[in-house]
Amino acid sequence: MRQDGRLSRLLHVLLHMEKHAAPMTSETIARMLGTNSVVVRRTMAGLRDAGYVSSEKGHGGGWTLSRPLSEITLLDVYRTIGSPGFFAMGVATDEPQCLVEQAVNSALERTLDEAETLLLARLGEIAISDIAADFERRYGAVTGNRLSSCKGHPTEPS
Repeated sequence: MRQDGRLSRLLHVLLHMEKHAAPMTSETIARMLGTNSVVVRRTMAGLRDAGYVSSEKGHGGGWTLSRPLSEITLLDVYRTIGSPGFFAMGVATDEPQCLVEQAVNSALERTLDEAETLLLARLGEIAISDIAADFERRYGAVTGNRLSSCKGHPTEPS
């Protein structure tokens, strides 16, 4: 089963944007993520429309943060990618009249709804600046690491 990595990738990009002094072009971000610049522009558009990033065209242009990472939560970014489903698991609808299937589906739907509610609440509690602080701690523990484990990243921690 394929997982949707857009949330993780966008968080990754936002953390690098904070460390990068100049605007980051779609091409630079695409190289960093191993994707196409058209995909980057389409994905970043959700962040721009929500007011978290801005973009400038032309020479010297690119993507920049419009708000500090402390004001952007994981839930905010999750919503910009269209709030994809969290769970691959769902209910069966082979025999809708079957009372056993109805009971199973009721229990599963209730449980999955509760889990999603908890997960959304937790995403809303975590600011991207919290992840940046965790990165800074990890970076400090690995002296001399120049982010070589992250392909194509043009930034160093401040």
